[in-house]
Amino acid sequence: MSATSAMPAPSTAPSDDAVVRVTNLVAGYLPGVNILNGCSIEARKGELIGIIGPNGAGKSTLLKAMFGLVKVHSGSVVVRGKDITGLKANKLVTQGVGFVPQNNNVFATLTIEENMQMGMFQKPKEFRERFDYVTGLFPELGKRRAQRAGSLSGGERQMVAMGRALMMDPAVLLLDEPSAGLSPVKQDETFLRVHEINRAGVSVIMVEQNARRCLQICDRGYVLDQGKDAYTGTGRELMKDPKVIHLYLGTLADTVEGEGQ
Repeated sequence: MSATSAMPAPSTAPSDDAVVRVTNLVAGYLPGVNILNGCSIEARKGELIGIIGPNGAGKSTLLKAMFGLVKVHSGSVVVRGKDITGLKANKLVTQGVGFVPQNNNVFATLTIEENMQMGMFQKPKEFRERFDYVTGLFPELGKRRAQRAGSLSGGERQMVAMGRALMMDPAVLLLDEPSAGLSPVKQDETFLRVHEINRAGVSVIMVEQNARRCLQICDRGYVLDQGKDAYTGTGRELMKDPKVIHLYLGTLADTVEGEGQ
């Protein structure tokens, strides 16, 4: 793909090493009312994928449909070669899919350690091993394990939610607006955490309203519009594409300035 002209996403041939492949997904909250209208994306092993687009484009709906929280009317979701379309969330975690919603993503009355235990309710015997792994990534969780999640800041809650989703050792982690409602400093910390999770070998698909910051750290990005994948490319390609800049990122000067930050 040229760095100066984004190609429509459907022209990108699917790879053979995709951990997750979503094909022509049509989904919505009500019968006959679709939010997704034939969306296709994929994530390869170890990739960090960013999903951006205008409000109402279907970004969060895409993740919820992948995680069995929105009715899929047609199309497919395949994880590690297995069709998991329409499976319920409690089944999907055993198939290697983790999901962190934007809101209400911790058990506020439980401690950090108890939240982690909830993430391992299907494999309680492996709790200690996985807890050690997660607190190795996020040492603060281990140090404050007895603190109730409801007393934490928004950024700290996000860390707990991501840690709990990692307890079942997912092949792919779905993140819905991880920086929403956070201060600029906490946003930077959250994006650093996402990068660390990805570097640990977990494929990540992240929906973000902070489009520039998302594209700065992702390997590849998808721009959704009207429930379809309108453009795709590397994060750098999308940040430099005039059409994507004009429609979704603001001015070229803003984008160039953002790259340097």
